Amino acid sequence: MAASAPPLFTRQKVTRHDQRVFLIRLLGVAVLLTAGITAQIYGGPIGVGLGVLILACTYTHMVELQHQCLHHSAFRTARWHRIVGVPLGLPLLVSYSDYRVRHLQHHRFLGTPNDSEFFGFDTRQPITWKTLLLGAFDYIRLVRVLNAIGASILGRWTYTSGQISPRRRADVIQEYRLMAILLTALIAACALGAWQEVLLLWFVPLLLAAPIHFLVELPEHVLCEADTDDVLRNTRSITGSRLSTWFTNGNNLHVEHHAAMAVPLNRLRARHSEVLKLARHVDHSYPDFYWRILKIATHNTLRTPPARTDTTTTSAEQPTPQEFRWLRF
Repeated sequence: MAASAPPLFTRQKVTRHDQRVFLIRLLGVAVLLTAGITAQIYGGPIGVGLGVLILACTYTHMVELQHQCLHHSAFRTARWHRIVGVPLGLPLLVSYSDYRVRHLQHHRFLGTPNDSEFFGFDTRQPITWKTLLLGAFDYIRLVRVLNAIGASILGRWTYTSGQISPRRRADVIQEYRLMAILLTALIAACALGAWQEVLLLWFVPLLLAAPIHFLVELPEHVLCEADTDDVLRNTRSITGSRLSTWFTNGNNLHVEHHAAMAVPLNRLRARHSEVLKLARHVDHSYPDFYWRILKIATHNTLRTPPARTDTTTTSAEQPTPQEFRWLRF
């Protein structure tokens, strides 16, 4: 008889099996990076476009793997999380330690006025085409990264969203200085004539990864109750498929994650049946969710509703189309 799934809020330690699963996913990253580069070198014009898309998706996937490292739920030894987590974020210029401090604060304060996230889209604002486009193409984040790099080089970087220990601040500064070295190397490569390689292997995928990552992050809390700390009401899960669960590294099972954030993400699927019974916001698939968001954005953009103070979404603002019920992604 199969063992029953653990209760939703039960903690679980990282096992050797969990660690192997994560290592296999890192191996998958290496395969995808190789595929993206190979497509650009040997695939002609079509291969260049395909390679850029593969790299953009891979860089996005790497940040989702970094997210697991933030929670120390990938390895049995804690120190490996930063060792692996730092390079996972470099293609998208995401500091592991800065992200970790801000993200754990998000877990602590979700459902309160103090809630904030490393990636700046405020899911509590009205959903319109304008807010979606600004969130999807948030290249201002890159300007903030450059500012953080400059401040770190001068030793002046400070954390403005709460408390941070001197050790963690030193880690953040070290990582932004590492990015400075990386960017200097890329600029030098461009100066030596490799500008096309830098453009296609990193810069264009970086720009394309921004909206892809936005689409991964958007479902987590948007159109959920922002005035409660009840994870069954302020967070959304998406049942999805094996493909979407792999690509988002279990981020689709977000209620499960917030209920027990240190549980290895590969174990969250076992808890989904309980979420289906208890949680208020669960979608069948990503197409279901995005279709509803697009209809709400169109409705709100055309209607131009007055600003609301109540973040609870009414049924009128949450159409429940069935057009994509056949496609689970």
